Amino acid sequence: MIRNEHRQLVIVGGGAAGIASAVKAYNLGIKDILLLERDRELGGILEQCIHNGFGLHIFKEELTGPEYVEKWLKKIAECNITIKIDASVLKMTKDKELIVQSPEGIFNIKADAIIFATGCMERPRGAISLPGPRVSGIMTAGSAQRFLNIDGNMPGKKVVILGSGDIGLIMARRMTLEGAKVFGVYEIMPYSTGLLRNVIQCLNDFDIPLHLSKTVYKVHGKSRLEAVTIIDVDENHKPIEGTEEYIECDTLLLSVGLLPETSVLEDAEIKINPFSKGPIVNQMMETSLEGVFACGNMLHVHDLVDNVSLEGEKAAAGAFMYLSGKGGRNQERLINAGNGLIYTVPRTLRMDTDERFYEILFRVSKPVFGKITVMSHSKIVIEHKSRQLSPGEMEKVIIPRDKLANNMEDINIYVEVE
Repeated sequence: MIRNEHRQLVIVGGGAAGIASAVKAYNLGIKDILLLERDRELGGILEQCIHNGFGLHIFKEELTGPEYVEKWLKKIAECNITIKIDASVLKMTKDKELIVQSPEGIFNIKADAIIFATGCMERPRGAISLPGPRVSGIMTAGSAQRFLNIDGNMPGKKVVILGSGDIGLIMARRMTLEGAKVFGVYEIMPYSTGLLRNVIQCLNDFDIPLHLSKTVYKVHGKSRLEAVTIIDVDENHKPIEGTEEYIECDTLLLSVGLLPETSVLEDAEIKINPFSKGPIVNQMMETSLEGVFACGNMLHVHDLVDNVSLEGEKAAAGAFMYLSGKGGRNQERLINAGNGLIYTVPRTLRMDTDERFYEILFRVSKPVFGKITVMSHSKIVIEHKSRQLSPGEMEKVIIPRDKLANNMEDINIYVEVE
């Protein structure tokens, strides 16, 4: 017999966003909270991130991933929050009912409000149609990080990295420190997709070359990877014949992008942003289904973990408002990502709140120096020059409420190249 439960607030995901949202919700006054985590412990991906660089904004000190998690675990231990680990959400209905599988069996939870903080997943080999035999030695950079930092197993000795995402850059340094030879990081785009600081600290400081506008053309080997063929690509990412380079290696790490984990949202028909791949939300982090909120890397892939935690707190504040009877989707204005932008977060603004400022995050499509412009009601609301903007970093613009006209016309944000 399937057990049925009722909860005021259910938080799905026990990483940086989920823990922060649970603590914030409890401190706001929500006392019936259930936190579900499908892994064996809380912390998410941070447990395998043994490098430093976390916590500078929230804790004002430089921490490793496990140290950052430990500080949050101390906070959540002070709260009376029910935590279930090894608990996976199999399905959600439009009525905010969750079907959960755990060591206790399968049970249903009817929730008044839900916060999703399920993180993201790496694009695997199949997502990029990597040509050649299916040999061992090809894995995502995150998998290699777990093998090395958690399990203590060295993935290989002669390494090529495809893609310049942050995990790939960090693993280039990590593998080098462990004695491996990293031949280089190869990126199909004409620019790095990771943070500039990681390019400097992980590649430049260790003399690891970054090769732009190049990709893996073919992999070679029988049971284990023996070599890869690298090739130049043109502006349309098409291979340029005659530029092939053969590199002997036993390991290929893939750092070719992250995808928000949104599979559970599909049955409830929650609207997904086709550009960020995460759910569409307003500034309260509320999705298209009232009472369901999203935050962290399942909403959009972040550049800093501190921002993941802060977004979790924002989702908790949104859930508190909803549970307090202050929900409502009638007065929402659409935010359009214009020229030079990929997407914005939030995608809509509730205009019935008492906020004095709106913080809009956005990601640009390519590195650019330009002028950021915000328009509403056919008038320029904000216009200012920017420093260099990069796709690897989230940018933001602050819009004062009194700058927006009292109408429901769309808000447009774009970058004008200078």
